[in-house]
Amino acid sequence: MTVTLEVAANPRAEIGEGPSWDEKEGVLYWVDIGGGVVYAHRPNDMNDEVVQRVKDVSSVVPRRDGGLALTSQHGFYGLDMQTKRLSLLTVPVEADIGTNRFNDGKCDAAGRFWAGTMDTLQKTPSGALYVLEKGRTPKKVLAEITISNGLGWSPDNETMYYIDSPTRKVSALDYDLRAGSVGNRRTIVDFSVSQQPGNPDGMSVDAEGMIWVAHWGGARLTRWDPTTGRLLETIAVPADQVASCCFGGRNLDDLYITTARKRLDAEALAAKPLSGALFVIKPGVRGLPTNKFDG
Repeated sequence: MTVTLEVAANPRAEIGEGPSWDEKEGVLYWVDIGGGVVYAHRPNDMNDEVVQRVKDVSSVVPRRDGGLALTSQHGFYGLDMQTKRLSLLTVPVEADIGTNRFNDGKCDAAGRFWAGTMDTLQKTPSGALYVLEKGRTPKKVLAEITISNGLGWSPDNETMYYIDSPTRKVSALDYDLRAGSVGNRRTIVDFSVSQQPGNPDGMSVDAEGMIWVAHWGGARLTRWDPTTGRLLETIAVPADQVASCCFGGRNLDDLYITTARKRLDAEALAAKPLSGALFVIKPGVRGLPTNKFDG
């Protein structure tokens, strides 16, 4: 299938990440980790709104009762959209590990906020994957993670997908939505075996149950069958550091792609001047809605 990649906005993000679609507001929220910015993108408007500035903000999701929830450094936070007041939702996470911070995060269909941490030096597996439920403290679900990244769930909510980027693998885990528990972790896509460029980063799941994976350092977005591990489609992106993706639009048939320009020198930026832009494509398939945080 031939798709046309368009620039949705270009704030020249250092690390564009954590996109989520608010169906009620018709807004795509996304963040620039390096710039410490939460953006609101409205379709057909190239000028994204700066919602708030938060150091190391790494993911953002809508809340069921209004406002936003986000992760930053060592905490889960709530953001009141009227007052723009930021409040810590629960106890800090890994505040005693100075080289760690939160990275990607998403909510499941029950409204739990799943988010993982990473070693900012990208050397040791000192990170973990956590889940936050309303009225509770964060629970550690997976340990010995180096760079916690992409998350997603199958349409029937019986499988959770997960990425620890340096492993170059996409994992699947059996998922119990009622209990919020996972098990039987196994590899469904191995970038090393399939000789894919870059490392897997953020991801999204479409309505057909296929997964879309961003290639950090690979200048592309790929679609995979998680049951067979077969590569279905490759979308070239004019930015080497492709960080994440999210379905949005009125019919959930737009696929937004975030990119980065982290540590790129003048020569690299001249070759890929759109690094750090937000892109959008019509992939020919609808996505699943962004789940909201019930907290």
